[in-house]
Amino acid sequence: MDRIASAFARARAENRAAFVAYLCAGDPDFDTSLAACRTVLANGVDLLELGVPFSDPLADGLTNQLAAQRALAAGMTSARVFELVRALRSDHPDTPIVFYTYYNLVFTHGVDAYISAAKAAGVDGILTLDLPPEEAGEVLAAGKAHDLKTVFIVAPTTPDSRIPKIAAAATGFIYYVSREGVTGVRTEMAGGIPEAVARIRAHTTLPVVVGFGISKREQVAQVARSADGVVVGSALVNCIKENLGDTARITARLGEVAGDLAAGTRR
Repeated sequence: MDRIASAFARARAENRAAFVAYLCAGDPDFDTSLAACRTVLANGVDLLELGVPFSDPLADGLTNQLAAQRALAAGMTSARVFELVRALRSDHPDTPIVFYTYYNLVFTHGVDAYISAAKAAGVDGILTLDLPPEEAGEVLAAGKAHDLKTVFIVAPTTPDSRIPKIAAAATGFIYYVSREGVTGVRTEMAGGIPEAVARIRAHTTLPVVVGFGISKREQVAQVARSADGVVVGSALVNCIKENLGDTARITARLGEVAGDLAAGTRR
């Protein structure tokens, strides 16, 4: 069983949803980012969704856009992202790591070469935000060749007729975006999540995770009642933004917030 499947199986055995944390690789610099990732992994995170910094992250709200800007300004490159993964793998050999990225970053390096390098570094899966399954042939072929799992998105606006095609392309899990728009902290939860998860499950046996706008323990708990995994990003990235220049404060706050959010996954 691969690391992604194992993480979701462990969560199910413990009667809880998996906690998926998003952080941007290299935010605000390599060393602090490595410390931040290690902190969330030590505080209840089952799967790390690692954002690959990009100059034009169309699916991201302001919080994650600024995180990418900080990482790029600090000199983060694809090679250094792979280096970060290798460093994490040395002390977290069993935790799945999934890239959250954009197709230009994959395409410009050569699809097969990029997927191969990601797998060699220790990446388990890839979510390419702006790549629909209809146009993902090269990524799907490279993923199969190198055993790198693919993740695809279902949105509230996705017609029922497209869900089987999305489900067929995914090999890691399905990511349900709970609201229209971009990432970011929201005070109110989107409606219809249990119904949406049920619609997706009718077409796949893969885990279904829910993200976008989830930032509080009670929101995690609400989503965990129906989903296999809950994704939190901006609320964790804010821990970095609010404590820039003080790594000790960043990691202390991240540990506190991640631990509290993880507690909400128990059913």
